[in-house]
Amino acid sequence: MRRLFPVTDPTTDTRDREWGLDELADAYAYPAEDGVWLRANMVSSLDGAAQHEGRSQPLSSDMDMQIFGTLRALADVVVVGAETVRQEGYRPARARDAFAARRAAAGQGPAPAIAVVSASLDLDFTLPLFTSPLVPTLVLTGAAASPDRLAAAGKAGAEVVIAGDGRGVDPARAVRALADRGLRRLLTEGGPRMLGQFIAAGVLDELCLTVSPTLTAGDAQRIAGGPSREVPERFVLASLLEEAGFLFTRYRRT
Repeated sequence: MRRLFPVTDPTTDTRDREWGLDELADAYAYPAEDGVWLRANMVSSLDGAAQHEGRSQPLSSDMDMQIFGTLRALADVVVVGAETVRQEGYRPARARDAFAARRAAAGQGPAPAIAVVSASLDLDFTLPLFTSPLVPTLVLTGAAASPDRLAAAGKAGAEVVIAGDGRGVDPARAVRALADRGLRRLLTEGGPRMLGQFIAAGVLDELCLTVSPTLTAGDAQRIAGGPSREVPERFVLASLLEEAGFLFTRYRRT
């Protein structure tokens, strides 16, 4: 792994060397200031695909998965869309001994909660994500959600959070609802539609984007979809790491 930006000591930062979990955790630490912070973690091919045959894994690498795990280990809650839960086979977040002391010092529980955003609640509530998580899974939905599906979510052990007046979920309200529960360090892993909604609502603070040295062609989604912003929002580069041709970028709101 090489750190390409920012560079403080070229004799150590820009040469290939092994990175441990502590170094990754320091590199991706949340801001020390109080307040809610929403970061996204996504992967993209060189030609802009966020998935190959419906899944992101073919674009990933071992280091990308290490960073994926590190970002989860630093978060209070992982926010994910229902379609991504179905496609990627989401399971509960697990406690990791390597991050136990860091999480305890930050006042966090043993593992982040998973928060699933779903207007229809068309979810399989018999999955371990809902029935046997270390931390109860949250389900964010609208006030007009089906009472039967709300009951099924509660029966499975999920905590239902109303974050919209109709069937849909309001992105800004979802962020506030999680923050009200003490979940200030937010991480979203997609999918593209949900990330697009966060961007359009102006609530995304940081994007961690892995640029995979792959070409896929086809008609795969970009990392964000949905409504466009009237004026594109400018982010600034916070850090850039490289390994085996993969670029691990981190951009923050200006």
